[in-house]
Amino acid sequence: MSKLVICDHPLIQHKLTFIRNKDTNTKDFRELVDEVATLMAYEITRDIPLETITVQTPVAETPSKVVSGRMLGLVPILRAGLGMVEGILKLIPAAKVGHIGLFRDHETLQPTEYYINLPTDAPNRLLVVVDPMLATGGSAIAAITALKKRDCEHIKLMCLIAAPEGVKAVQEAHPDIDIYIAALDECLNEKGYIVPGLGDAGDRMFGTN
Repeated sequence: MSKLVICDHPLIQHKLTFIRNKDTNTKDFRELVDEVATLMAYEITRDIPLETITVQTPVAETPSKVVSGRMLGLVPILRAGLGMVEGILKLIPAAKVGHIGLFRDHETLQPTEYYINLPTDAPNRLLVVVDPMLATGGSAIAAITALKKRDCEHIKLMCLIAAPEGVKAVQEAHPDIDIYIAALDECLNEKGYIVPGLGDAGDRMFGTN
């Protein structure tokens, strides 16, 4: 079964409070999501392997650690996932970025794919699928399925807020995928929104309705 990691660092939880607040304006909302994404990137990269090299300091030669193994790729689910990309790139500027376009049918709550574009070496990278909300899990499942169909096997999922229903759905559909979130909320309402959640992340991020 996949691992569920709740990133409960005090700074993440502090900023998440203002992200949830309905009175937070678009500019501040966007900046806060960016900052939380940077902080969460520390946790999602915690188990990246290291190798030892030798460097010369101004005083002496010394063994030191550098990142080794697979390079990262970021795959935001359009459009709200875009708001998390720059925050992660601040920490990992060498990461490549792909995109998956999905929209949710508000009647069936099922995702429909309308766009996908990945780095040419995506199968060789550790791909982090990013989306602020993990609600029903439909979009995340569809995005991960699309990646696996394209021979991408090393994947993690990173979201700000999740509902238990969404976590369960992703774990059942993709039991090999670790999930990183900042908060696990109570439930979904009858419209498929996370409670208490933060509303529609895309609308709040881009100032649309």
